[in-house]
Amino acid sequence: MTFQAPTPTPPGLWRRTPPAIFPPIMGLFGLGLAWRAAVGAFDVPSGISDVILGATVLLFLWAALAYAVKILRRPSALIDDLKILPGRAGVAAMMLCIYLLAMALTPFDPLLAWVALILGLGLHGIAILATVTIFLRGPAEQRRITPVWHLMFVGPVIAALAALGLDVWPLALAGGAATGMIAIAVWSVSLDQLTSETVPAPLRPLLAIHLAPAALLGLMANGLDLALVATGFAILAAVILAFLVIRARWLTEAGFSALWGAFTFPLAATATFWLTMGANWRYAGGIVLVAATMIVPWIAAKVVQSWVKGQLAIRTNASVG
Repeated sequence: MTFQAPTPTPPGLWRRTPPAIFPPIMGLFGLGLAWRAAVGAFDVPSGISDVILGATVLLFLWAALAYAVKILRRPSALIDDLKILPGRAGVAAMMLCIYLLAMALTPFDPLLAWVALILGLGLHGIAILATVTIFLRGPAEQRRITPVWHLMFVGPVIAALAALGLDVWPLALAGGAATGMIAIAVWSVSLDQLTSETVPAPLRPLLAIHLAPAALLGLMANGLDLALVATGFAILAAVILAFLVIRARWLTEAGFSALWGAFTFPLAATATFWLTMGANWRYAGGIVLVAATMIVPWIAAKVVQSWVKGQLAIRTNASVG
């Protein structure tokens, strides 16, 4: 999916930081957490997870600083990014990366993890409010439900998982229940759209996002010892993943783009979920972890390379700060 730059980017550091950089970073966070889950499932060295998460934290902080500089130059640039699909997905992923940062920090510094969680909730709340305002004031086509809604409105389930890791059960329960209902609504509408409409080839990678809520809600259920519910989500994740694998050629027909970042986190989250389920599920989780380890860094590297070369902002029509 390629867009033309409406105006030349004015001089200045990070004037046009594209939020599309954040979905693959989110995927790298997920990959690191999946390898952490593999420590308990297969007794692999914990250093693998630590290295991945450490490098991802540095990459995220760099990207977040670059985006913050843009928004500080012109705060309305955030609104402009939220008006377009790649920007909306990227901004949502940036918020979710803060929750994932909290999860990554929990074993090392619970207090700092708490700070990250609270910061993420505050910033995500602002992003949700801005997104809803844009939806209500924008044209009808802008209010169309897409898989990106999972990132913005179901994504707080990651905050609930972070709260669960910090033993804050009320927040975990409330977040899991609320996001679960939203996920079901988005799945229902999207299934109807998928069966009655043709999805444009450039947008098909976004369908992979539907896998993430099944894995995340399953992780929540498993963490709350709701074995039957967790098994149900494990089966649902398997069905969605099977569809994605079978239709892989159709999903990628348009060729590589920044939207391929949508493949990264759902795959890693599914690996984490199945690894934590134990029993025979951990073997499926191990297979998905191997696949994610080959796919996620490759996609992330290509997107980061595009950002460094200055191409990503133009291709995703990022706003100018």
